[in-house]
Amino acid sequence: MEKNKSTLQRCMVGLVQKIAVYETKSRFYLVGSNSNESKFKVIKIDRLEPKDLNIHDDHLEYTAQEVKDLLQMIDQGNRFTKVPQKGSNSVGLKKTHSAFGIVGFVRFLEGYYMILITKRRKVSEIGPHTIYKIEDTTMVYIPNVNYNSNNNNNYGYNKMTNPDENRYVKMFQNVDLSSNFYYSHSYDLSNTLQHNMTPNNNNSVSEEKTNDIPESSWFYDSSCVGVRWSPCWRFVWNEYLLKDAKNILHFDWLLYITHGFIGQSNINVYNKNIFLTLIARRSNKFAGTRYLKRGANMGGSVANEVETEQIIIDASYTNLDMIRFTSFVQTRGSIPLYWSQDNNKMVPKPPIILDQSDPFGSAAGQHFNQLLGRFGSPVIVLDLVKKKEKKKHESLLSDEFVVCIKYLNQFLPVEHRIKYIGYDMARVSKNCPLDVLASHEEAGRRQNGVVRTNCIDCLDRTNTAQYAIAKCALIKQLYSLGVIDNFSLDYDSDCMRMMEDLFEDQGDTLALQYGGSQLVHRIRGYRKLTAWTSSSRDIMQTLSRYYSNTFSDSEKQNAMNIFLGVFIPSSRSSPSQASGSKQIWELSSDYYIHNEAALDLGKLNRRSYCQWWDQRILDCLPYSYEDESKGILDEHLAVEYHERSSEQVNLLDDLYKPHEMTSFDDLFAMNMSHSLKDFMPKSSSDISPFCTRMYTSSGKKATGYVCCVMLYFSLLPTNHSTNQSTN
Repeated sequence: MEKNKSTLQRCMVGLVQKIAVYETKSRFYLVGSNSNESKFKVIKIDRLEPKDLNIHDDHLEYTAQEVKDLLQMIDQGNRFTKVPQKGSNSVGLKKTHSAFGIVGFVRFLEGYYMILITKRRKVSEIGPHTIYKIEDTTMVYIPNVNYNSNNNNNYGYNKMTNPDENRYVKMFQNVDLSSNFYYSHSYDLSNTLQHNMTPNNNNSVSEEKTNDIPESSWFYDSSCVGVRWSPCWRFVWNEYLLKDAKNILHFDWLLYITHGFIGQSNINVYNKNIFLTLIARRSNKFAGTRYLKRGANMGGSVANEVETEQIIIDASYTNLDMIRFTSFVQTRGSIPLYWSQDNNKMVPKPPIILDQSDPFGSAAGQHFNQLLGRFGSPVIVLDLVKKKEKKKHESLLSDEFVVCIKYLNQFLPVEHRIKYIGYDMARVSKNCPLDVLASHEEAGRRQNGVVRTNCIDCLDRTNTAQYAIAKCALIKQLYSLGVIDNFSLDYDSDCMRMMEDLFEDQGDTLALQYGGSQLVHRIRGYRKLTAWTSSSRDIMQTLSRYYSNTFSDSEKQNAMNIFLGVFIPSSRSSPSQASGSKQIWELSSDYYIHNEAALDLGKLNRRSYCQWWDQRILDCLPYSYEDESKGILDEHLAVEYHERSSEQVNLLDDLYKPHEMTSFDDLFAMNMSHSLKDFMPKSSSDISPFCTRMYTSSGKKATGYVCCVMLYFSLLPTNHSTNQSTN
């Protein structure tokens, strides 16, 4: 019988969703199971290696009885064969922790630690995929430091020889994993919805992986190929923590964790549920705090780079082949020049310093090459920094940025050139008594690649501008799904208030992560709707941000450098990187660990001063090279055969968990932010989330949106909003 190569492909659900940790004197045993505890996997970690990570994964699948027998055998084999001494523990195997996943493994100066997720919370549903936020974690020291002592129960840190070990542990824990870190067992949060839905362009991979499938199973009704794609490592914050384990462990054990913000709301349109999801992914490249990370590094990675994606899903469908959704992506990031600000001076606005001349735009060229590869063309730059100042401050960067883009554009084909739009948002807000957001309202109507927005901090002004762009994108998204019948949507509708809340939450979260305080200038402030009492709040946020930047940013930066593996601790006797034998707190600056090519020119990615792009990327334009090459360059592709009824490819089984008893009150969809329940005025009789409400502030009626400046972008092409399945 000839094999049917059109076998259905579906993304796989990670089998390991619960973990029980057992320990003996010589090993840790991690027993992972699916959500209903019917399938199990086991890995063991050697505890007698003082400074090496020795993991064994047999890649086998066990039943409940087989795991029970295995644990009993391990327990019996580790019990004392003779009468133990008084005070010792005769238990051979004991359970020490319960967890939902492994964040990774890390070593400082002594042995390895294992980081486990001990508490989680569901925060979003993307079709049949479930997204979790990490609520709590624990660090487990792996070596049994007291194995030879009399007290076999005391597995502590008292036998560590290096006095700096505990200091590194505390520094690592300053990165709070319970603060806006997310993961999913089935959905790739590090990539956009469009990339996740792009079909595999390497047909030979599927053919090669399915050669061993029995011919009797190739009927369409029963056969299914489960696929696991490689993540976008730029947005995977535990990449360094998985470095020593990802090539050993089966992918069922691996979780790819992102950092940023995820929020979701339910737009109820006459009992038709439309889910609005906002995802903000922070890049792990050149990551840090406000004044300590500005501009770009020598690799073209910019500070405070965040990719924001808004996803609209028609939640009234449950059939995977009928789910309808749209996605719109925009990005923010520091101006890609070599610049900085000295925060050692006790001034509110430290002077901007152009650290080095870059006449050929090497840093900016690498950065825009990355954007063209990820999103296609055109890249539209919305520059919000001030243009006219009595004393040059922000305009120093604006002028240099314009010159840089002009230089880069002269070597690109006309149709793919970078589009620069300079818009002094602060000046318009100050001089115009009306609505500043109106000048951005058209900012979503010419995008084909991506809109890249920046101000100085990429916080307050950037967040408001992105909200205005998102509004225009939302209109076309809703129109393409048939939810609205025209291209009009008022800012004072329930729908737009829901989006405003999501963008405010996103802005506050990113501002806390990068700037040390919540937003100072909020969306309603630019709309001229805030009450006079908001001024005191703005002052408090300004002071909070100033205090954080002055007194705590260096500690946060060191913690982030340790967490991301930018700085790897080493003993005095064996220096391993650019820092030599120094510890991280002894460095006067982290410049060289973020720019290793500055010390070793052999690591510098030298490009032609004229051809600053990759030819393969240019050949794909206006389409994204990453989407077009999906599956071809994917080194970590995993493909497995499963029956279509298998829970490892059954996303609805993972979403609804029919084996668990769940109250309606506990369902995530029942507790989600809802347009009728949380936003519609109680006195209103119009339940449409798109009708204009008359909200007031400071005794003023909220005005309509009046144009101060008209900026035109385009939205995604219509074919990006199609009926597709998330399988």
